[in-house]
Amino acid sequence: MIKIGVLGSGTGSNFAAIAEAINSKEIIGAEIAIVISDVKNAKILDRAAALGIPNKYIPADDFKTKLDGKQEQDYIDALQKANVDYIILAGFMRMIKGGILNAFPLKIINIHPALLPAFPGLHSWKQALDYGAKYAGCTVHFVDAGMDSGPIIAQSAVEVKDDDTAETLHARIQVQEHIIFPKVIQLIADGKIKIEGRKVKIG
Repeated sequence: MIKIGVLGSGTGSNFAAIAEAINSKEIIGAEIAIVISDVKNAKILDRAAALGIPNKYIPADDFKTKLDGKQEQDYIDALQKANVDYIILAGFMRMIKGGILNAFPLKIINIHPALLPAFPGLHSWKQALDYGAKYAGCTVHFVDAGMDSGPIIAQSAVEVKDDDTAETLHARIQVQEHIIFPKVIQLIADGKIKIEGRKVKIG
């Protein structure tokens, strides 16, 4: 049984999808040990509380866009106290830095709403739309010190329609996120993911 810590800053829709997959036995061999948010009133905390999952607000306001310094250590301490094996980033809006990467090497996983390496960073679905891309999508990847640059585990493509808005495209991407993220969690629980350099092999 692997224990997962979830970090999120917003509504937590991907967390909810993973939690539902665990409860319905779609995911076997994994449990969510703790949910932590850097936003005091984030909906992800309410969702965790409603499911009886330990949850905690840990401020990280010393830095606007990253998790660093003493507050990074507060996160590391809470995750280690919960005995987590893996960390899932579910809409966590801060860059992960060296301290937590070193504490959990190749154990931090993010989902990004684009087909990486295209369109890293914020509002990637809007980036794809504005660029005129024919396909957008989402990517589950290991986290490294760069922005959305870690080894890719899984991707799912979404066709960009001529009448798409940023909102409609984002909504279709989120549907795929909620499908592939739980699948990746199951692969991890089954020990089927191997990393060789930048390549992630499954099986």
